[in-house]
Amino acid sequence: QVQLVESGGGLVQPGGSLMLSCVATGDTPSRYNAGWFRQPLGKERELVAAITWDGGATRYADSVKGRHTISRDNAKNTISLQMNKLEPEDSAVYYCATTRAASTPTPNPGMYHVWGKGTLVTVSS
Repeated sequence: QVQLVESGGGLVQPGGSLMLSCVATGDTPSRYNAGWFRQPLGKERELVAAITWDGGATRYADSVKGRHTISRDNAKNTISLQMNKLEPEDSAVYYCATTRAASTPTPNPGMYHVWGKGTLVTVSS
């Protein structure tokens, strides 16, 4: 059974940066697509960024393009999300998730099978 553990959330001022990390442990497949999603308070879960199993392709929500970067280190089973120029609208619980490998990133949260418990990001002065 695969487990995902997120870390790196916290309180940051507008314009600041955070790096989120997600480590996959357990019976991890050799290849899997991954994504970062977020759920603001009282709102639905939404895609932040997704990445293919080999890191060759990525996809971002329009709201974070140019500010956030998703990456992965398959040797360490780690998926990261570098978040820059954070805005109050970025405040949410951030979740890491994995799904079967594909040649294109998987944007639909309904396609993901394994989810972490989330890490809270609060952007406020």
